[in-house]
Amino acid sequence: MSRRTDYFNDPAAPKANSIVPAVTAFVVNDAGDVLLERRSDNGRWGMPGGVQEVGENITSTVVREVLEETGVRVEVVGLVGIFTDPGHIIAFEDGEVRQEFSLCFRARPTSGDIKVSSESFAVRWVAKEELDSLDVSPTTRRRLDAGFRNVEIPVIS
Repeated sequence: MSRRTDYFNDPAAPKANSIVPAVTAFVVNDAGDVLLERRSDNGRWGMPGGVQEVGENITSTVVREVLEETGVRVEVVGLVGIFTDPGHIIAFEDGEVRQEFSLCFRARPTSGDIKVSSESFAVRWVAKEELDSLDVSPTTRRRLDAGFRNVEIPVIS
């Protein structure tokens, strides 16, 4: 996996040269814990997700990415929000500099066992009360907060 650097409203951030449709999954189990992974590309905790591939619809992207990254099969049950903050810039070591464009979907686990992938150092269910003790990016925090608010109208930002 390519290393990345995230910039948040940083005037020193490089200029974006791409926008790519991506997803994250807010997956909560029956105990109310959220599925998170400690990412191998930046070392921070985040929700599973990734970019849409040619030939798949966006909910299939969610299901595929969560399964690939965590070993958990999910069913998409709603939309948490659409996050397109031009102040969030992601620079990859291959020269791509991406402006955030992420659809965060609400999903429920249906089967599978947690496993670590090449895209993560760790994967686990995390209690809401424990989130403040984890290294989580500002944009992931926004998605988590929106997901836990559980409102009917998705966030659009």
